Amino acid sequence: MQIRTRAARPWRRPGTVVSVALAVTALIGTGLTATAAQAAAPAAVESPLVTEVDTAGTPAAGTSAAGTVTDDRDIAERVAGSLDARRRKAAESGAKPSAPMIIGGGAESIANAPWMAQLHFFDDQDTEDPEDDLGFFCGGTVVTPTKIVTAAHCVDGLDWTLDSFVVVGTSRLPTVNDDDSVDWHGGTYRFVKRQWKHPSYDVATTDNDVAVLTLSSPVTVKNLPIARSTDTSLYQTGATASVYGWGRYSSTSEDISPYLKRADLPLVADTTCDDYWGDQLVKGHMLCAGTPASGKDAGTTSSCMGDSGGPLVRSGRLIGIVSWGSVTCVNEGSYGVYAKVTAYAGPIRARVYDANWSGDSTADLLARGSSSKSVYPFHSRVSGYSRQSAWTTLASANLITQTDLDRDGRQDVVRRDTGGAVYWSHYVSGTGWVHTKVVSDWSTRRQIVAPGDVTGDDVPDLLSVTESGNLYVYPGKGDGTFAASVLVGPGWQAYGMVRGHGDFTGDGKADLVARDAAGALWLYKGTGTAGTSAFAARVKIGGGWNTYNRIVAVGDVNTDGRADLLARDAAGALWLYKGTGSATPSATFATRVAFGTGFGGYDLLG
Repeated sequence: MQIRTRAARPWRRPGTVVSVALAVTALIGTGLTATAAQAAAPAAVESPLVTEVDTAGTPAAGTSAAGTVTDDRDIAERVAGSLDARRRKAAESGAKPSAPMIIGGGAESIANAPWMAQLHFFDDQDTEDPEDDLGFFCGGTVVTPTKIVTAAHCVDGLDWTLDSFVVVGTSRLPTVNDDDSVDWHGGTYRFVKRQWKHPSYDVATTDNDVAVLTLSSPVTVKNLPIARSTDTSLYQTGATASVYGWGRYSSTSEDISPYLKRADLPLVADTTCDDYWGDQLVKGHMLCAGTPASGKDAGTTSSCMGDSGGPLVRSGRLIGIVSWGSVTCVNEGSYGVYAKVTAYAGPIRARVYDANWSGDSTADLLARGSSSKSVYPFHSRVSGYSRQSAWTTLASANLITQTDLDRDGRQDVVRRDTGGAVYWSHYVSGTGWVHTKVVSDWSTRRQIVAPGDVTGDDVPDLLSVTESGNLYVYPGKGDGTFAASVLVGPGWQAYGMVRGHGDFTGDGKADLVARDAAGALWLYKGTGTAGTSAFAARVKIGGGWNTYNRIVAVGDVNTDGRADLLARDAAGALWLYKGTGSATPSATFATRVAFGTGFGGYDLLG
């Protein structure tokens, strides 16, 4: 939890990395830390539930997907070393054990909050001297098997991909045994593969205090769904929400709790919160929760330092992220302040579905050479693409599109061969690329699209348009298999291209764009539901798009948290239409910018 004085400037900011002598004891439990009717698929179409495996096209032994990480074989040694350093520092600081409670809260079982994550930052500064080691602790929320939502001030200025780690599945912080081994108390640990903080995070005002960490490999704990921009009913004034964390339990002690805590807090109207915080409260981006602090521990219920990045939860959804509060957490009349998740539904989900090839959080492109039939990853450099070595050869494919059906943080490919079989190509650690057939014959399908979560359950789905023009959604199960198809509606034969990858309108729901024969581009805004109401009525967002022979949606190309669109013209030039996150027809995409040339030699883009 970042903290401020009421005067606002200058602000004390414990989100900065602090000496292990102050923060490392967090690792041993003490110390300061900063609905619609369902329709079956046509009888001639097999529901995509087949699990037949095809190894054809598997890359040569020893190759792997770009952006994958090594296994966790050395994590125990690395973590034990860092914990040992923290234990020594904790002993030197004279920290005392603490009680298991947020200020005014109580202990909570991990069974009731399985999505809680401990974020342990550690940097030994590449020296043998433990005196210069740096440590930091925050909370976080598991929103998919590889994605942790936390606060931007927990990430700002830190490289979480070094010696840091995340722990899930336990209500206790790790401890070090007498034999120097680590006791995880039933928890599971992971390294961080990549990190993202909101590009407009403001260190001075703590505005846009949102970040996402991608884990090195999936965890199996239950995920917490993210509130969408339309979930305004979750913020009803006076309604009770719950905050969770391992932070300080008293304003008079620097100890944090070795056990998970929960506090139930009433949501506070902006006008009421504004009476205390004034213009420090960025309305629409922040919210307050709790009753006015009493000026002391007694009579105060609040999150505090060490709870930063943790969740504020209501009705089974993440609605807030612990962000900042008063300097003591109990200043009379003050409220705890949280980043309002509905304001960031789009950017967060853009990161949830950012399983790109290069591992840098920018959406990459796959292109197949017309002559060689080799498929090349093109890594986004924000202002253009850079071609990499060929991934594999797919001579028989006539469609490729990227997705992450198993939510493992690694890019997958859905491809159709000339015989109509559709395969899900996904990377399995220790095995390599596995190609699983999901349907035997979709040769007459006009379109196959993998836009992300269409149905509102935070699991990626698959869509297809039949020969007669019916659009079906196949709800994903998160493991590469799908539930029975659901009819969205007819008339989609009018479009030569239907594309989608993520959220174009900034509301956290997957959208589609479609081009008709006249070259008009139409937006179908996702509603987060299945069936005939899956998309809102179409809105025309542009004309003249028949000048392009390929339109591609791969996600967020420039890391601004908004899904973009790519288009190739007859000369082989690639153009980027940056997403704005707006549903306004004239403003959904910015004016095109050049994004590369020489793409005329590729017959498949996806």
